[in-house]
Amino acid sequence: MRNTTRQTLETEQKALEINLDPQVYGAFAEIGAGQEVARYFFQVGAAAGTIAKSMSAYDKTVSDEIYGPEAKGRYVCESRLYKMLDHEYALLEERLRPVRPDQHFFAFADTVSAINYQKTTKGSGWLGLRFQLQTGAPANDVVLHVRLLDHDNRLQQQATGILGVNLLYGCYRYPDNPEMLLQSLMDNLRDRVAIDLVRLSGPDFAGIDNRLVCLWAVKNGLTDVMIFGPDGRPLHASEFLYRKSILIARGSYRPPTLVQQDMIRSAYAQFCAEPDVDPAQAYFLTEITLDNLRADGALDEQDFMDRAEILSALGQTVILSNFGQHKKLIAYFREYKVPRIGLAMGARKLQNIIQETYQQHPDNLLGAFGELFLRNVRFYVYPAREKDSSTLLNAQNIRVPSEIRFLYQHLLDHGNIVDVQDFQPDILHIYHKEVLDMIRRGESGWEEKVPARVAQLIREKRLFKQQLAPGHNNA
Repeated sequence: MRNTTRQTLETEQKALEINLDPQVYGAFAEIGAGQEVARYFFQVGAAAGTIAKSMSAYDKTVSDEIYGPEAKGRYVCESRLYKMLDHEYALLEERLRPVRPDQHFFAFADTVSAINYQKTTKGSGWLGLRFQLQTGAPANDVVLHVRLLDHDNRLQQQATGILGVNLLYGCYRYPDNPEMLLQSLMDNLRDRVAIDLVRLSGPDFAGIDNRLVCLWAVKNGLTDVMIFGPDGRPLHASEFLYRKSILIARGSYRPPTLVQQDMIRSAYAQFCAEPDVDPAQAYFLTEITLDNLRADGALDEQDFMDRAEILSALGQTVILSNFGQHKKLIAYFREYKVPRIGLAMGARKLQNIIQETYQQHPDNLLGAFGELFLRNVRFYVYPAREKDSSTLLNAQNIRVPSEIRFLYQHLLDHGNIVDVQDFQPDILHIYHKEVLDMIRRGESGWEEKVPARVAQLIREKRLFKQQLAPGHNNA
């Protein structure tokens, strides 16, 4: 039966409750600044009932001897965490299962780098738990990536310890309510950490879609950004975007139309052709914001999943963010040494951004535009057709307040803003809101305004509350 309420406990209370649970037994392996988790369980007492082993392979050579070397020489990484979980859980089964046949084993692991003395690096790390919920059952995994926000090394270590306790407690107390499990990770940690990857796997999470887990994480304030791949697997920017140039297209994708697909195609081709972009090291990302998901009022999880289903089928990697402003998205990816960032958008969207920036920062226009239009950032502007007119709206003729026309012209002259060149003018009459309305009313003709694969998915799975046209057979 699913838990629907919970009480927020202090970290020490959680640790003691786990220690007093006779079924839970396992090992802690911590690298770097993460050596605080096991300490909580030792300090509260009764640790002998929970801890089979606690260790820290702090020296890299020692760590490599236990878990094997890392191909890229990085120790705070996803692959290191999984090697630790594999090794430690296998040892528990090999050494202790014969003498503890009825206990539910776990292996906790983390590899964390806290802020350094000079404060030139920010704290971050990977934490994971492999655990059983039933005697003799296969294990589950919950894996996290955390950004440590405190500005002090000791406080970051403390936050890591609290998060580790929250993870272990949540997995054993709320496995039947994954959203509550996620919420509990932030207990006693608000504003101290950002958990920007959560991945659930294993038989007890078999019915959970990790794309929905990404939504819960952003909605509940664990982070402002989550990423998942075409297969629905949550990803972290540090693992697949490090030093890659990226093009991002923000949109509703409700549904993706021929216009959106043409914008993506043409803008990405133009982006990859730039002299300072290596096509082999370029990546395209679609973005959906929480504001967009709430545009009609309350957040509709099924509406989000309909969009995710289509984007996954189209092979897209998706950013789900709580970034209302593009400058926050840009700042996030700069953390991962992205050499070139491109933003693909329609002309009307650019016009709105310029107008909003002007209105919100009347006393610091240079600073506000400087945060948005950085040297390594370029806006690729897809034209829009004015209704009942043959005029095309583009970067050259959008409406710009006269007071900042000189500044806007500077951005055009220096290539911060460019028009998309190779576009299809004969499809610019398509508007995604009209397409969505046609789908919901059961009208015919919308199929010709979206990619064939999108139309097929909408019909087969009745996405976006599709109504069947009179006399139409959807079989």
